[in-house]
Amino acid sequence: MNLTDFRTLGRSGLIVSPLALGTMTFGNPAWGSSDEGSAAIFGVYVEAGGNFIDTADVYSGGRSEELVGRFIAERGLRDAVVLASKFGFSAQKGNPNAGGNGRKNIHRALEGSLRRLKTDYLDLYWLHVWDMVTPVEEVMQTLGDLVRAGSVRYFGLSDMPAWYAAKAATLAAAHGIPGPIAMQLEYSLVARAPEQEHLAAARDSGLGIVPWSPLAAGFLAGKYERVAAGGSGEGRLSGPNPFGNSKFSERNWKTLDALKAVAAEVGRPPAQVALAWVTRRPGVASVLLGASRVEQLHDNLASLEVALSSDQLQALDAASVLDPAFPQGFFTDGLRRGIFGGREVEGWK
Repeated sequence: MNLTDFRTLGRSGLIVSPLALGTMTFGNPAWGSSDEGSAAIFGVYVEAGGNFIDTADVYSGGRSEELVGRFIAERGLRDAVVLASKFGFSAQKGNPNAGGNGRKNIHRALEGSLRRLKTDYLDLYWLHVWDMVTPVEEVMQTLGDLVRAGSVRYFGLSDMPAWYAAKAATLAAAHGIPGPIAMQLEYSLVARAPEQEHLAAARDSGLGIVPWSPLAAGFLAGKYERVAAGGSGEGRLSGPNPFGNSKFSERNWKTLDALKAVAAEVGRPPAQVALAWVTRRPGVASVLLGASRVEQLHDNLASLEVALSSDQLQALDAASVLDPAFPQGFFTDGLRRGIFGGREVEGWK
């Protein structure tokens, strides 16, 4: 597999690379990459054949969008790339209408993103986070109107409950209006919660899965060692971060041990094996990569070359699988036989 083994994103005609370039690190030299470093990372990705660029209005305070827009314009790539950005997080302290998923903020956020990206349309616009307030009907009507107007070609949903995505897709299908085509979720060997509800909802609704943090903020790269307080090592998890110490759980350490064992068998770094696992999961359309150095990106792109045997995949699954929560753990083959008079009945799954 390589970056030009393109896939359609969900049940749509939007064609993307199996690995997307996430640009949260762009323009943030404190823990990401400088402007020059960001340009180099962008160049490596597109020269390798990648076409899926993902940013957001809040990344580096808008600087990420400015850099991405400049890099695309300098190379004349606007028609060749799938350009995605996001709305939802606050842009102005104290102003509740400068964040969230209401119509007022969506229009404000889109206008700012288009200006910074130096374009008059987005290929994909993500609802960055469920705001727990705005009715899904308002969100769908607003985004549908933007699709009809041409300023947004497609839209997707990020970090939201499975029921919310299913309701949005159902409303769109019932009313014959533009609907979401993708879900963006945290999904990795140590973050398999989407398998409980989200993946099934996505499959039923025709939404492609785009995992973020597929390396668990560097945990699955093997950067950290166990210590009494959690973990030690150089990387994003060693300082203030959104995950705290949650990645340093006993279950995750056991998963990392299994990952390292498989990595040793195939002669590849753990990060490449972890990416190979998630890229090949059912329903996954493209996986978001975040890199702060060119060398890191090269290493991650090489994950497309990794072949894992069925035994190796089974070992990774067994080490990382979650105990089934209700209702998944309730709906077993035994229950089905009880429903149908002790008979085996096969049906669509």
